[in-house]
Amino acid sequence: MTHAKLALADGTVFTGRGFGATGETLGEVVFNTSMMGYQEVLTDPSYTGQIVTMTYPLMGNYGTTPEDAESGGVRVAGFVVRELTREPSNFRSTRDLDGFLRDANVVGIEGIDTRALVRRLRVRGSMNGILSTADLDDASLVAKAKAFPGMEGRDLVSEVVPKQSFTWSKGFGQFAEHVLPSRPATKRVVAIDYGMKWNILRCLTQIGCDVTVVPGTATAEEVLSHKPDGVFLSNGPGDPAAVGYAITTVKNLLGKTPVFGICLGHQLLGLALGARTFKLKFGHRGANHPVRNELTKQVEITTQNHGFAVDPSSLPPGVTATHINLNDNTLEGLRHADLRAFSVQYHPEAAAGPHDSSYLFEDFRTLMG
Repeated sequence: MTHAKLALADGTVFTGRGFGATGETLGEVVFNTSMMGYQEVLTDPSYTGQIVTMTYPLMGNYGTTPEDAESGGVRVAGFVVRELTREPSNFRSTRDLDGFLRDANVVGIEGIDTRALVRRLRVRGSMNGILSTADLDDASLVAKAKAFPGMEGRDLVSEVVPKQSFTWSKGFGQFAEHVLPSRPATKRVVAIDYGMKWNILRCLTQIGCDVTVVPGTATAEEVLSHKPDGVFLSNGPGDPAAVGYAITTVKNLLGKTPVFGICLGHQLLGLALGARTFKLKFGHRGANHPVRNELTKQVEITTQNHGFAVDPSSLPPGVTATHINLNDNTLEGLRHADLRAFSVQYHPEAAAGPHDSSYLFEDFRTLMG
């Protein structure tokens, strides 16, 4: 058994058992309320720089499979669970969770009181922390956590963008074909990748888009050179206000082509339109967050992963708030009809579920004409 410790910047230290890789990792400690989908969480680039705690007590029971990956590797800085299943039971599994993290050189810890940890994060807010199997001295670990820079003001997009453009043509597998109908590719879409989940690309392909992916550092001229019918703005990590080059690109795209943004893409669209963003106390992360569509008054259960939000009081004239979070009334969607641009803060592509909001991809197709 490998001893491990998780120390927070406020001086709190949790002692447990290490799994995955050995070593030491720093990051912002956050929590996710999903009961499943841990592989999708681990491989989501939006979690870059974060140590993720799962609130559901048992993780790893169905193993891992390459089919469920949301990027080319594990992106979290560290992983925290109450209890780890070391013998998964699932016909699709090719690797247990312990081995999956070990292969990715990512440190995990199990056996701590995750309820106490999450309660502390909810009361005091997300905070920096360190997870280690190497240094087990409490004072040393707390000092390192305090010295670690926070998320505000950090451009993490530049760490996860693809090195070059590429095309994508893969739709859903057999277990998700019911979510969106498959159509032939008749629309040309440029997806700007700030740290994009692959299921977004599957959704775009599924609704009949010929997709070209460009790095998040691309200029508007580079995007428009592909003559797109529409432009998609992806999710991604870090502080949206720190990604000035992306805000400039979005500003220069508005009015020239339909635009659809998700998560960080939503925040960047808000900033490009003249709104402000702010850091949430502990963020929204999980697959069970209720959102009300203000246009239809229907409630959707959504997948979320964000630590920043657009300030609704800063929305300029012409911008409509389209979705509201029913837990805390934060802004979850906006639209500018004249500029043919809309976005949502949550993840309609889900992966793993729910699929209440998949209609937004159809809305994007309709907007493209």
